[in-house]
Amino acid sequence: MSQPTVGSCLAEGAARLKVAEIDQPHREARVLLAHALDVDQAAIIGYPERAVSDSDAYLALVERRAQGVPTAQLLERREFWSLPFRVTPDTLIPRPETETLVEAALAALTERKLAAPAILDLGTGTGCLLLSLLSESHGAMGVGIDRSAAAAAVARDNAERLGLAGRAHFLVSDWAAPLAGQFDLVVSNPPYIASSEIEGLQPEVAQHEPKLALDGGVDGLTCYRALAGELPRLLRPGGTVFLEVGAGQWETVAELLETVGLRVSEPIRDLAGISRCVAAQIA
Repeated sequence: MSQPTVGSCLAEGAARLKVAEIDQPHREARVLLAHALDVDQAAIIGYPERAVSDSDAYLALVERRAQGVPTAQLLERREFWSLPFRVTPDTLIPRPETETLVEAALAALTERKLAAPAILDLGTGTGCLLLSLLSESHGAMGVGIDRSAAAAAVARDNAERLGLAGRAHFLVSDWAAPLAGQFDLVVSNPPYIASSEIEGLQPEVAQHEPKLALDGGVDGLTCYRALAGELPRLLRPGGTVFLEVGAGQWETVAELLETVGLRVSEPIRDLAGISRCVAAQIA
């Protein structure tokens, strides 16, 4: 029996993924093969006759992807804000729309011209929000909090990998309960999917991403209510909070923040035009 080649592996993988109705099966097969061979994709593109000495690891990845495991979990990484973040089944996979929040928060920090701003990230997950902000604001210090000890461990690991561990500290807690200090900037991408809607999400999300990071309670707003009560004591004078919200939630969340005395800005929209972020400031 002839030895498998890059071309035969890609063809077999893409065919399996197509049957499983995975989007862009040829691209996914290429990404998985490059990962299995521990090479850049450029090292296999254009070399279909290159021998693959052990295709078993690759085919195992293809099978797991066909079963709905997200590609980011198979690769154990996802790029966000042009930074590589380690992801695991214990963390929500960073999404491009969340970069809308980072961009808006950085603009607020730049406008205030603070030498050493203090940043709080509530529900930190991979740490992508806090660490992206710290990577751009070199004098900043930050704290990330998550209810999941496993997620907080991933965030610490990402801080180490990105060379930001000296300015980022991660705690395991139910939101901001253990904090007594105040911050110039608070960011959060809390769970905002209504409990009854989770099973209707794409299978790779509903079955493979942590429900703790998805489930926002009966109406999807439970976490925002908890956060709103904490924000006035967490923000320094002039401090700003940025909260990611789901489609159709902006107005209700804005009202929650106004109820506790915060001044809400205009909606911040993502590239799809969805009101993705609520920004509010304490007087």
